[in-house]
Amino acid sequence: MPQVYPGKTGYGRPAFEVSAVHLNRVILLSEQYPTTDHYPFNLSVLQRTRELTFSLPVTFLVGENGTGKSTLLEAVAHRCHIHIWRGTERKRFEVNPYEGDLYKCIDVEWTDGPVPGSYFASEIFRYFAESLDEWAAATPELLTYFGGKSLVTQSHGQSLLSFFKARYQIEGLYLLDEPETALSPKSQLELLDLLRGAGSSGKAQFIIATHSPILLACPQSTIHSFDHTPIQMIGYEDTDPYKIYKRFMENPSRYMAGG
Repeated sequence: MPQVYPGKTGYGRPAFEVSAVHLNRVILLSEQYPTTDHYPFNLSVLQRTRELTFSLPVTFLVGENGTGKSTLLEAVAHRCHIHIWRGTERKRFEVNPYEGDLYKCIDVEWTDGPVPGSYFASEIFRYFAESLDEWAAATPELLTYFGGKSLVTQSHGQSLLSFFKARYQIEGLYLLDEPETALSPKSQLELLDLLRGAGSSGKAQFIIATHSPILLACPQSTIHSFDHTPIQMIGYEDTDPYKIYKRFMENPSRYMAGG
């Protein structure tokens, strides 16, 4: 029987019914860091955090830019052998040769062995969409999987939702880096509903780095803050995105010059 986890159930929706999460833990092996002078190994939050644990199908990573949440998410993808689509430009790694090495210094613990999955980041999504168009030239039925339309010919937001709706019905581990970037508030609500539904199926597990207070409201999720050292689990209303958006909406003039 699936286990029902207690917790926030935003929008009056029922709690997740979850049979298991696929990935239980990520362990940071700081004693193996090759340097403490270069990013990301110079981040105290990554030096002083031993592990992140996952008990629910949706986990959010929050924190200011530069706190390491996206870098750790990418390292988890590498460590779990999840492919990351790349373009031709890798100048970041030429400047800092250590930036892509965090995956070598982490370990992962699975529930019942590795599962397939995918890594999403808005800035690299177009490389996947272009590759899909090339494959579809030879095998047109591939586009049926994404609503029958080329992802390239749709708006960026529409193509993202088409991809999300198709991919996240499949059992697996899904890592998303700021998926809200190209989504309107309405589209973010669609993604929120998709996360709730896919998570409650007991098949899909999500780890998501985000600044979106809409996505963070996902019922029965956990939130890990990179603004705390070591990383801490916090409540929805304790997140900066929630607090800042709430204060702004209550009194926008307070944030305006001369207001």
